[in-house]
Amino acid sequence: MILKKVMLKRIGTSVLLAACGIVNINIASAQINSQQLNGRESSVNAITTAVPFLLIGPDSRAGAMGDGGVATAPDVYSNHWNSAKLSFMEKKYAFGIAYTPWLQRLVPDINLAYLGGYYKIDNKQTIGASLKFFSLGDITFTDIQGNVTGTGNPNELALDVSYNRKLSDRFAIGTAFRFINSDLAQGQLAQNGQSVKAGRSVAVDLSGYYTNPDYIINGKKTTISYGFNISNIGAKMNYTNAADRYFIPTNLRVGAAGTMKLDNYNEITVFVDVNKLLVPTNPIYAVDSLNQVIIGSDGNPVIVKGQTTDVSVSRGIFQSFNDAPGGAQEEFNELYYSAGFEYWYDKQFAVRGGYFYEHPTKGNRQYFTFGAGIKYNIFGLDLSYLIPTTQTNPLENTLRFSLTFNFETPDPAKQ
Repeated sequence: MILKKVMLKRIGTSVLLAACGIVNINIASAQINSQQLNGRESSVNAITTAVPFLLIGPDSRAGAMGDGGVATAPDVYSNHWNSAKLSFMEKKYAFGIAYTPWLQRLVPDINLAYLGGYYKIDNKQTIGASLKFFSLGDITFTDIQGNVTGTGNPNELALDVSYNRKLSDRFAIGTAFRFINSDLAQGQLAQNGQSVKAGRSVAVDLSGYYTNPDYIINGKKTTISYGFNISNIGAKMNYTNAADRYFIPTNLRVGAAGTMKLDNYNEITVFVDVNKLLVPTNPIYAVDSLNQVIIGSDGNPVIVKGQTTDVSVSRGIFQSFNDAPGGAQEEFNELYYSAGFEYWYDKQFAVRGGYFYEHPTKGNRQYFTFGAGIKYNIFGLDLSYLIPTTQTNPLENTLRFSLTFNFETPDPAKQ
């Protein structure tokens, strides 16, 4: 166990369950017992990682469209979804600020804050940067007997810098470099007496974006776009000096979007994203009559079905496509989806909606989203709201706020 009992209870249920469909933060490689889901017996085997906050969408625009955005029109928050999109921004530079009170149904003081921006070096090159800060609120730490040992404010952050370049008028690639700091225990001791330190890692994103504005569908000018982003390719993380190291949430996101200009004032976009965590799936371990995992002669747990998760990052990425103990069906269940629409009137007023789906055995995040936006000169304001399709969902009533400031249209003669 990495963290104290009380901390596990709060962070496990608050952060991992809601942010990534995970049930605890100690990242134990253990198969969860079968549970009744939707009236049938199913094997619950959610993929576990450290720092799942990296996958939380920071902005209200994407948040209103089912938490998707790898192929939608670029904006200042593209550094999170697909930094290659920044190459197609029209303004010279911009920045945005977003704030999300997170998991308010569980606790009142968890929140996610985000600051991001970009700068166009010239017509082909754009750099981006962002800071994501996740505060877990005030925590009371206890020892194994329940005695209070201190208080703290656990938090996590990610600092990103991206470089993005157009390879043609329609296609761009991007690379983002990320520093991650996860300070969950704030100097407390683990149950084995070891000092718990802040977990740190570095990671990169590799992304691409293609857009073609020359399609004509039903007599209407239509832009078709495609995007991909392999995010958080990085070193494993640990919180003590012990040998245990945990995968960060390497993720593959691909998607397509279409934007139809209905007339001079109205346009509508529809899109779909598909995601896959590139992290090994927990195998099924052999257990004894007391439901304790059986350890083999080599000192490792005995695996009944599936593959070991004690592998390198690179091997884990490739292994993630064929290591689910449930075979091809479980691999398919590990995909999760976002779909949505965006309607603009006169490029000033927007209405958005979307849906997010994750299989019940892989986290069971399923919810509708909707929101609105307004642009005036250099200023933009977006709001989004989340409605879960299941009862007593910790994400219920999630409201996000985003502000955007865009400056100076580049002069092509100066490029």
